[in-house]
Amino acid sequence: MDEYVSAAAGALIPRGRLDAVIAPHAGLMFSGPVGAYAYKTAAAHGPFDVVVLVGPSHFVAFHGVALYPSGAFDSPLGPAPIDEQLGQDLLAASPVIHPQPAAHAREHSLEMQLPFIRRLLPRAAIVPLLMGHQTRETIRGLADALARVASDHPHRKMLFVASTDLSHYFDGPTAEALDRRVQDAVAACDPEGLLHIFEEYPEAERGRFVACGGGPAIAVMLAARARGAQHGRVLKYMHSGQVSGDNAGVVGYLAGALGTFSDPAARTSAASERVGEAEGPGPSDQSNVH
Repeated sequence: MDEYVSAAAGALIPRGRLDAVIAPHAGLMFSGPVGAYAYKTAAAHGPFDVVVLVGPSHFVAFHGVALYPSGAFDSPLGPAPIDEQLGQDLLAASPVIHPQPAAHAREHSLEMQLPFIRRLLPRAAIVPLLMGHQTRETIRGLADALARVASDHPHRKMLFVASTDLSHYFDGPTAEALDRRVQDAVAACDPEGLLHIFEEYPEAERGRFVACGGGPAIAVMLAARARGAQHGRVLKYMHSGQVSGDNAGVVGYLAGALGTFSDPAARTSAASERVGEAEGPGPSDQSNVH
């Protein structure tokens, strides 16, 4: 992980106010080089008091948003304590959020954020949230709750993190074309545009064609904009084929930032930076690419 952070040293860090980042959640050998850009940016804007993590539920189906309400999430770099009071405030802010620790038992979408948080934002507590069925009502309900709670705590430095991978198991060029639409919406700070793309597909296909955490990403973008965010940045994009060398069925990864930035927009093109060119192909392991 430290190697990925070091490799992101040349990242163009947006100046100004940072409200949220988007980061992937595959195995570190695949998505770590991308996630490092999100957390390198977060660290440059830190320290943060609390990181609100929003990811998709891959294994448990339920309505609404599941909060892990208390205790800590363990990680190889030590436990990340949960901000229990902020979790209670979120529960009170929206009926779509409910305590459901069991939904978190097997889930990796938040777990994969912890090494970066513990390394680069070690003082931050976390609030773990998983979205079940990614409906428009749940997305907007969560976004409203996040924005309301942030407004109620103006003196606490709060970062929203949306955990998502992009398209799944298309060939490399097709994945890049599909993922370009998501990148454009993030760069434009356009959550409604991303919601429109998300809803073009049946619910069961949205994770394959758009993003498995599309709902969390849209909710976080809406909440960031409600806090005043005006700009989006694509910090890094690549797909798993650029690591494994196998471009037959890849998963897309994005690092993005939302906030109000004072420097000119800069985007990383899908083809301009390939980890495979810098590090060489690694072994293919489809079990860790998503």
